[in-house]
Amino acid sequence: MNTISKFLKSLHYSLWLGLLAFWLVTIAIPAVATNIGEYPEITQVEYQNTSILLAKGKVAYEAGRFAEAAEYWQQATRQYKKAQNTAYQALSSNYLALAYQELGQWQEASKNLNQSLQLLENYAPRKSENKKISAITAQVINTQGSLQLAMGKAELALDSWRQAEQYYRQDRDDIGLLGSQINQAQALQHLGLYRRSQKLLKQLQKQLTEQSDPVLRALGLRSLGNILQVTGNLEESQALLKESLKITKSLNFSEANGATLFSLGNVARASNNPQSAIAFYRQAAATTSHTLTKIESNLNQISLLANLEKWKIINSLIPQIQKDIAGLSASRRGIYARVNFAKNLIDLEDRNLSFLEYENYISGLLSKTVTEAKELNDFRGESYALGTLGHWYEQQQQYAPAQKATEKALSLAMDINAPDIAYQWQWQLGRLLQKQGDRQGAITIEAQAVSTLQDIRGDLVATNTDVQFSFRESVEPIYRNLVGLLLEDNPNQENLVQAREVIESLQLAELENYFREACINTKPKQIDQIDSKAAVIYPIILPDRLAVIVSLPDSPLNYYQQTIAENDVEEVLDKFLQSLNPIYSNKKRLATSQQIYEWLIQPTEAELVNHNIETLVFVLDGSLRNLPMAALHDGEKYLIEKYRVALTPGLQLLEPKSLKNQKLKAVVAGLSESNQGFSALPGVKTEVTEISQSIPSQLLLNQEFTNASLREQIRETPSPLVHLATHGQFSSNPEETFIVTWDDQIKVKEFEDLLRAREETIDAQPIELLVMSACQTATGDKRAALGIAGVAVRSGARSTLATLWSVKDDSTVALMDEFYKQLADTSSVTKAEALRQAQISLIDSEDFKHPFYWSPFILVGNWL
Repeated sequence: MNTISKFLKSLHYSLWLGLLAFWLVTIAIPAVATNIGEYPEITQVEYQNTSILLAKGKVAYEAGRFAEAAEYWQQATRQYKKAQNTAYQALSSNYLALAYQELGQWQEASKNLNQSLQLLENYAPRKSENKKISAITAQVINTQGSLQLAMGKAELALDSWRQAEQYYRQDRDDIGLLGSQINQAQALQHLGLYRRSQKLLKQLQKQLTEQSDPVLRALGLRSLGNILQVTGNLEESQALLKESLKITKSLNFSEANGATLFSLGNVARASNNPQSAIAFYRQAAATTSHTLTKIESNLNQISLLANLEKWKIINSLIPQIQKDIAGLSASRRGIYARVNFAKNLIDLEDRNLSFLEYENYISGLLSKTVTEAKELNDFRGESYALGTLGHWYEQQQQYAPAQKATEKALSLAMDINAPDIAYQWQWQLGRLLQKQGDRQGAITIEAQAVSTLQDIRGDLVATNTDVQFSFRESVEPIYRNLVGLLLEDNPNQENLVQAREVIESLQLAELENYFREACINTKPKQIDQIDSKAAVIYPIILPDRLAVIVSLPDSPLNYYQQTIAENDVEEVLDKFLQSLNPIYSNKKRLATSQQIYEWLIQPTEAELVNHNIETLVFVLDGSLRNLPMAALHDGEKYLIEKYRVALTPGLQLLEPKSLKNQKLKAVVAGLSESNQGFSALPGVKTEVTEISQSIPSQLLLNQEFTNASLREQIRETPSPLVHLATHGQFSSNPEETFIVTWDDQIKVKEFEDLLRAREETIDAQPIELLVMSACQTATGDKRAALGIAGVAVRSGARSTLATLWSVKDDSTVALMDEFYKQLADTSSVTKAEALRQAQISLIDSEDFKHPFYWSPFILVGNWL
């Protein structure tokens, strides 16, 4: 029996290492078998034959042939039951649960898992078997966690994986231990406990570094690297993947090299570095001996090459992919490769007429893929293939077959409880209904798509990666198209309310995608519950018009629109941004500024006056976020001269509270000297000194301004204000959004940990206002201001005062001096009014009246 035990032990490690090699950050699979000793109830020949069934099931499972794997494991279960081999019967039932889970057959999965648990609970092993039985128990409990997470029960899954960890630890199973801990990190992310998840992953990273087995260390580091890539920690991900690659290269482990190079390509792609991504994908395709990894590497190059208009290279890749795909055996991963290839070809046809020659090939490929998925009982793969076929028919304007295929794809997705693909087919079906003239039907189904997205937005970071996920291509258009439908033909109040909710939900979804995690969990407030003298303005850039919704206290929503193409709107916005440079013609600047004023403000101006509105709160869309609303001009005055101005990503983010009646104190930090390659900011010393004279402050200047000292001051000083005068940048890429300290750069994802340090103390007071006075949006990044909203959310501060661009020291000092004098005034001025008065003081000055000097200062969040 020794030989068989060794065989099963090797089977155990084979599957685990395979899973670590191709980890998709979804649901981990426990090992297939382990050494559990000899049993008298079954002959060695029968034992060996049944073990081979387990091994065949494992091969089919790894290949994605889950129905075939289930058949092998069913046979094994029956034979073990016949032989009254309870332990192995529990083990094979456990594998059946995994196969049924992958097939979307939740009832059968639960049935087999419960049977496995029941068998183990009632089994009384001999004393010598106790340790070996614990290995099976660990696997079964691990599977239980997988099923619980798949069914949305993250808390139960976390408990299960903690139990599994203890069993694996007792069994000294390093691979099982690693898998259960990675699973716990995933469960913590699903529960929104991101800091705890990151802490656990850091611990695992340290353990892996100390791991003596180089193969386990390399594949474990890649697994962690993949998780960090999906959750947006791109620099850390790249570092771990490169370390993994270094190890596998030294071992001459070509298959692992290819998979790691593929992962590095994904990191480069997520980092908006297409040239680097293409290079990694090419290396992966050239290195790997695994056909599917080669296909996937070549497929991922196509969309990047298309963006670079490298048609000749694409034409050379397509025949190679066709050849490789034709030789694939039936498997789930193969199904996704075929669907991905079809999607790439559809996109190419849509962009470049030279690819029309693949028209017949696409239809045949997808039809064959649908058939293959049916044969494998792979309902998820069948849904993908059918939905993509529906998309192809849509592109060909064959709406009847497109609708039929899409409805079937949606039905399959709903049957297997797969909302992460259901929303895609709901969106597609909505488009088809819209194109066929059924506007109300389109609104209904697209509202369902948005609702589905709302339900799963906290899990988007763990969305299945078999088909590439892109927020701007796959999610944002769903919200925008629904808003466009709701705002057609003189919308009624019901449609206006729904449109406003959808556009706010889009703002939150954008931020969550920015951070790659669900970072917001607040309830919306009505505007009249917040400020009876404030109006909220929602400008929405749609393909054929600029729509504006206005919310006034105790009033129905107002709506107006400008019929102007999106490209024309963007052109005017770009001109206005350029005109804010002092060397630009004042006449042209004012003309452009007035045009935007006429679009956004003028149609509702009479209502603003009638309601005695004092504050305008903007929920800005797209490129509008990069513009200072305060600098809009009505022909006589700037907007800031008439109203207080504030921004918010949505009232759902707002916690209304003012600085009134609080004893103001501040933590003030700044860099005036050049450091880390950044130039000196001489005015910072004057700025922070004058602030500390207006408000009692803890001051950190230059060498005193380190990450550690800032954290300590925030934790120890119960002050509602934090002022940072230093270089920094806001970007649509969180890795490029940072502020500079003397010894480091604080990335946006570290703000929460740093600025919420005081929460560790008793009776901690939140930060009411975070000021960053010398930062700027990244040049050429049209979505850079998303970084400001990201900082506003991540910092935990109720209000954030930031700058769209860095301005002269003298004007910044003057504005900040007046701002803090206003805040310190005993008349209890609001933050928005303090900023307004500070900006007006510059408008009235001789040297700084140009909006370049005062308009980049924007208040985000609570304006009270």
